[in-house]
Amino acid sequence: MSKAEVTLLDCWVSPFCMRVKIALEEKGVAYESQAEDLFGGKSELLLTSNPHGKVPVLLHNEKPVSESAIIVAYIDETWPSSSFLPPCAYGRAQARFWADYIDKKVFDAGKGICLGKGEEVEVAKKDFIEVIKTLEKTLGDKDFFGGDTFGFVDIIGIAMTSWFPAYEKYGSFKLEDDCPKFSAWIKRSSERESVAKVIPQAEKVLGFMAMFRKMMGVEE
Repeated sequence: MSKAEVTLLDCWVSPFCMRVKIALEEKGVAYESQAEDLFGGKSELLLTSNPHGKVPVLLHNEKPVSESAIIVAYIDETWPSSSFLPPCAYGRAQARFWADYIDKKVFDAGKGICLGKGEEVEVAKKDFIEVIKTLEKTLGDKDFFGGDTFGFVDIIGIAMTSWFPAYEKYGSFKLEDDCPKFSAWIKRSSERESVAKVIPQAEKVLGFMAMFRKMMGVEE
């Protein structure tokens, strides 16, 4: 398959874009990444492909698919070898539930840590740790959320951890102290080739977050 058939409208620091790239890497799908300048002016292609004007957008044979979790599911269905989801209906429903939980809880709590002020940071940090504890309880003693297999929930979740160094820095905490099993899952998942190839170095993310905080009027 030529890269031209699969194009990703991308932003390197977006954990939502990282999900899609990890899914493509897991499936062995070649793709072309088109970087979007989300602060300086979005491309006409992005604006016409997604009414929300948000990345990621996957263009497959010039047909756009938007929203990261939907794109990951699309990739799984389009290239069905080694499915990301369990074989049974209940297992698939549970995976979709926890992926939705991650989407609704993790990013917002983490953003509150990075962009909050004073007591807001402590409240956001407490919320964030409770969210991760809930996920840790779900993970249990398994290697991955998919059991022995790195799957849908793992892909959705591991990309979000790319911003965790910033949450820890601005929240003055170490996640491993409160959630050791979840932290071990991060380490285990990060050793996969697909993840290691996509997740940027912590220093780059921290540099971006310092710049973003200044843009948002949050003092260092």
